[in-house]
Amino acid sequence: MFNILCVTNRRLCREDFLKRIEKIADCRPAGIILREKDLTEADYEELAKEVIKICEKRDVLAIPHKFANIALELNFKALHLPLDALRLLSAGDKKKFSILGASCHSLDDALEAESLGCAYITLGHIFDTDCKKGLPGRGIAFLKEICEKVAVPVYAIGGITQKNIGLIKEAGAAGACVMSSVMTAEDVKGYLESLQKKSPHKGGESKIFIT
Repeated sequence: MFNILCVTNRRLCREDFLKRIEKIADCRPAGIILREKDLTEADYEELAKEVIKICEKRDVLAIPHKFANIALELNFKALHLPLDALRLLSAGDKKKFSILGASCHSLDDALEAESLGCAYITLGHIFDTDCKKGLPGRGIAFLKEICEKVAVPVYAIGGITQKNIGLIKEAGAAGACVMSSVMTAEDVKGYLESLQKKSPHKGGESKIFIT
């Protein structure tokens, strides 16, 4: 099984952001990570309330990012954190989430996230991307090494396209994350379907990893 996680960035969105979330959720990806890092906690909470409504209606996993207290307050079952924030999350709070993920950028990061109880990690950036201008992608060999050395599912992020998504699966990744492309695509459904067609996934409907 090979899954697609969609990561948000409302600043890239060319239409009403919640309308874009509806279009993405209608395609039923493995999950939507609400990654709006510039928002205050109060503004993030209000946005998260709307996003979880959209996702729950369509049976799509909504994954808040960074704000653990908001995720707990709103009873999200999943949470994605930067590694430094994961280090600070108490053991008690970790148990309140059925799915916990972290952003990693090295083997040391990945091993630490796994030891801290993550159900999955995102790993990047794999290919060159406008989001990281001037910084070359870490490449497929890097991704393959991490996939071989950690037991948790690895989701590649950074510069994923229809042309290279097959390489992600071949390297051993559980799935791929898309952000800029899914925020800007004119035809969201067509774009996400094209990713699945180009990935080696066959049969059955993709769902996020089992914890």
